[in-house]
Amino acid sequence: MSGLLIDFRPFRGNKDFTLLFVGQFVSLLGSNLTTVAIPYQIYLDTHSSLWVGITSLIQLPLLIIGSLWGGAVGDRVNRRLLLTLTSLGLGMLSVLLGINAQSHSKNIAVLIILAALSAGLAGFLGPLRGAVIPTIVPPDQLLAANSLFQLTFQTGFLVGPAIAGVLIAAVGVPSCYLIDACTFAMLSISAYFLSPLPPVSSPGERAILKSIRDGFSYVRQSKVIQGVYLVDLNAMIFGMPRALFPAFALSIYHAGPRALGLLFSAPAIGGVLISLISGWVNNIQRQGRFVVLSVIAWGVAIALFGAVHVLWLGVFFLAFAGAADALSAIFRNTILQSALPDEYRSRIASIQIAVVTGGPRIGDMESGVVAGLVSTEFSVISGGIACVLGALVLIKALPTFWQQEKITLSEPE
Repeated sequence: MSGLLIDFRPFRGNKDFTLLFVGQFVSLLGSNLTTVAIPYQIYLDTHSSLWVGITSLIQLPLLIIGSLWGGAVGDRVNRRLLLTLTSLGLGMLSVLLGINAQSHSKNIAVLIILAALSAGLAGFLGPLRGAVIPTIVPPDQLLAANSLFQLTFQTGFLVGPAIAGVLIAAVGVPSCYLIDACTFAMLSISAYFLSPLPPVSSPGERAILKSIRDGFSYVRQSKVIQGVYLVDLNAMIFGMPRALFPAFALSIYHAGPRALGLLFSAPAIGGVLISLISGWVNNIQRQGRFVVLSVIAWGVAIALFGAVHVLWLGVFFLAFAGAADALSAIFRNTILQSALPDEYRSRIASIQIAVVTGGPRIGDMESGVVAGLVSTEFSVISGGIACVLGALVLIKALPTFWQQEKITLSEPE
């Protein structure tokens, strides 16, 4: 059993890892309240999955700019200070979202603008957190640390939306935003008590824009890193149906906000379960192959979700998809973090954040457009099939990634 269950070694005597883990977990719970509240508000006001997708897509430019900027700045400024201040800023934006939702004259344009600003600041924060992990755990515990953080993500995705559904039904949307603000305050406090995280390059060493270009140049030299990004983009653009969850909950299942929260939580059910028994992942040598196979399993499960009209079956297939995605994420993060020298960590992490969070937003738009042109069910089924076909194409296009084993090098190929 010790080889099966998740590895808890990173917690042993490691105050910084514990602080970052707890702060991340609490803030993710709050962020997932907002993840449900925003599309619910949009769909309730417009009755259009397309508008849900448009709202998500509008966030993409600021998210990408924020993540790239955060990655470049994170290499030259104290990361602890940036983590603390950025978390406070996100908390203030959540307060404003709550005030707008509470107002009798609530404005959908204000909602979209605040959501976009939050996405930009969250993009700035993401690379900072990702770059910190390899600096606070020993190399032999990196896979275990990523498994534990994947557990926080999946638990946040599981519990947060479920709570959001209950809160929206019982109290109203504003409560989700205000609780989210409180959780960002807790993340800020956790970051403040981390050990100093000094910059790895001096502010004058290179211009910000050149620093960002250097990060992209590094990616262009590594087929492995390209594979990590492309396989995730394929899965999220074609196979992520979250923009259609309000339509499924309210129009197909004829249920209410509780069902909506359950749909948002469902992928994390599988993600949490697989993360808890992820001890065996240390024995996987062909990590690239495992990532691609996990994405194929994700696409198949998403297509099956779109084909059924029974809530509990839909939840089951989404949970199966979530388990596959969690495994893929564990290996993708470990491949990236193992391959990078410290001076590139924040910049490459920023590109990773842009991919991981930008892909689903493009997917929101894609699924909303297809649903508007054909039907909600067709959008999900066709997206799952396209995801599988895309993964097969990537096997042929990137054989180096398909054959990738555990990485020990710190230089691009």
